[in-house]
Amino acid sequence: MNALDPAGTYRIGTRTVRRLGYGAMQLAGPGVFGPPKDRASAVAVLRAAVENGVDHIDTSDFYGPHVTNQIIREALFPYRDDLLIVTKVGARRGADGAWLPALSAAELTQAVHDNLRHLGLDVLEVVNLRSMLGVHGPQEGSLEAPLTALAELQRQGLIHHIGLSNVTARQVQEARRLCAIACVQNHFNLVHRADDALVDSLAREGTAYVPFFPLGGFTPLQSGSLSAVANELGASPLQVALAWLLQRSPNLVLIPGTSSVEHLRQNLAAAELKLPKEAVERLEALAQPAEAH
Repeated sequence: MNALDPAGTYRIGTRTVRRLGYGAMQLAGPGVFGPPKDRASAVAVLRAAVENGVDHIDTSDFYGPHVTNQIIREALFPYRDDLLIVTKVGARRGADGAWLPALSAAELTQAVHDNLRHLGLDVLEVVNLRSMLGVHGPQEGSLEAPLTALAELQRQGLIHHIGLSNVTARQVQEARRLCAIACVQNHFNLVHRADDALVDSLAREGTAYVPFFPLGGFTPLQSGSLSAVANELGASPLQVALAWLLQRSPNLVLIPGTSSVEHLRQNLAAAELKLPKEAVERLEALAQPAEAH
């Protein structure tokens, strides 16, 4: 039995993965730009993740750019058959590190080929379209053109499955008219609950929801209350936040990131943390009111 088994598994596309995976964003330099300070440590974290049972890694070629995917290839190629690498396209980096939209058919095609080359793959299992209609959060608007471009790359055999990132519930519904959606990746955590209804609707449909920023957007008061619960349980605040997500809905598939092997092991230990009812009730009281998308 693997230590991640208590968290269970879920399906993304046609692959079943453990619900506690790894997000590779932090392997690039500060601001997810440029090389890491210690490349050997970045390689070690990836290898430790897989050795500890992680079979789902989230990445993108615009992390760095190119840096994170190159490190993944250095650390893990040739890849284990059971390892799912999910990437995303739709953005590019400016010379100053700015996050810029890259949603044209030509840019998306280039991004897919860049991911293939830097990861050393012939086909990408899952590609998330990262909406850049709003850089810092979902914003309504049509994604038909970029999704049509990705669907064409899927027909060419370069992509197996398409997912969405930084999107609204309406955009998910509209996207399904164009192609099958394997997963949705948005900001969601204990206090940032705008997607509560979307999580539940995707769960009913059997679609994975991949939350990012498990501790993003907490006020000092919320952080203090989370720390108090964590201290009582003998766990770290991040472990409690991850455990809450695992208990929130069976379709939540987590990708906590870190550049430290020690922190990686602490994060993965959340798979074995069962929050008692009283702790869950206290944590639930911290949530911000849900905002409709």
